[in-house]
Amino acid sequence: MTDPRYVYNMTVKMFGPEAEPAFESEAQMTSLWGRNWGCDNDVGRLRVVLMHRPGAEFEVIDPTKRIAEIGSFGDPEAGWYWQSETIPPFAEMQAQHDALAQALRDEGVEVVTLDGVGGGRFKSCYTRDSAIAVRGGAIVCRLAARMRRGEEPVVSRTLANLGVPILRTVQGSGLMEGGSFAWINSRTAVVGRSIRVNEAGVAQVEDVLAKQGVEVIRVDLGGYDIHIDGAFVMIDVDLALVNAARLPYAFLERLRELGVRSIELNPDDAGWIVNCLAVRPGRVIMPQGASPATRSAFDRYGVDIVTLPYDAMQLNGGGIHCSTCPLIRDSVD
Repeated sequence: MTDPRYVYNMTVKMFGPEAEPAFESEAQMTSLWGRNWGCDNDVGRLRVVLMHRPGAEFEVIDPTKRIAEIGSFGDPEAGWYWQSETIPPFAEMQAQHDALAQALRDEGVEVVTLDGVGGGRFKSCYTRDSAIAVRGGAIVCRLAARMRRGEEPVVSRTLANLGVPILRTVQGSGLMEGGSFAWINSRTAVVGRSIRVNEAGVAQVEDVLAKQGVEVIRVDLGGYDIHIDGAFVMIDVDLALVNAARLPYAFLERLRELGVRSIELNPDDAGWIVNCLAVRPGRVIMPQGASPATRSAFDRYGVDIVTLPYDAMQLNGGGIHCSTCPLIRDSVD
C-alpha cells in the first residue's frame, strides 16, 4: 500500500500553490479575467472607458429651490445641490455628453456604461470619481459628499458585471474620489488631499499600490479645491498640463525631478481647459476655450487636440476628465 504522505507530497509538488505570475500580470489577467484590466499611466492608448449618460436621475433638480447664500440651487433636506448659477437645458447636457462618447469611439475607445443609476444621483455622470483603475483591476472609492454617497454600489455592480477585479473598496472613515488621483508614470502616482479626500482614504489606496511598487505622492490642495484634476493632468509620457497657481511649488519641483515637463495654463484660458483627457500619448480631447498661447504651447510640444463644447456639462461641476473613468490603457513603459 502506498504511503498517503508520499501521495500527498507528490500531489503538492505536481499541483501545489503557485504565487507567480502575479495576480496583475497580463498572463493572469487575460487567462482568468478575460482582459488585461487596469491602468498604470494616464496617457497610454485608451482602450476601455466607463461613462454615464445623464438620465432620469436629473429629475430631482428643482429650479424653484434657489439658495441665495450659495447663488445656486439645492435642497439641504433632500441633500442635493447644483454647482452653478445656471441650470442648462437637459437635452444640451445629453448632447454634449453624447459627443464626447462618440469622439472617444472615433479614437477606437470602447465605451462602457454604469448600470442602475438612480436615486437622484445626478453627479454619477462624473464617473472618474467612483473608481480608480490600477494594475489588475480597480479600487472603488468612497465619495465624500452626501449627495454622492450611494454611487459606490452602482460602480461595484458594473465592474463586477464587466469582469473587472475589485482590489479594494475604500472603507471605514476613509474618503477618496478618483478625480483627485493621477498617474505620473507607472511607478509614481499623486493624490490631492482636500475637502473630498482625507488621509484615511489615501492610505488605503497607497496600501494597494505599495504592493505593486508604486509611490504615492500627497499634495495638499488649497482652500476648498476639490480634485487635483482641476489643476494637473498628464497629456504625454513626460508632459503635463498644469494650473501652477493652484499647485504647491514643491509638487512642481517634484515633477521636474521626475523628468516631467509642464505646459502652464495661461490666465486667459477657460478654467476647465486643464480637465482634459489623453487618449494616447500626445493626443488630447479637451473642452473649447483654450487661449492662443496655450494652443501655441501644444503645437510646440507636438500635442494634437480634439476640442468639444462641454460648457453645459461643466455647469454641473465636472468636465471631460471628470466624465471618464479609464478601465484599460496600454502601458507606455
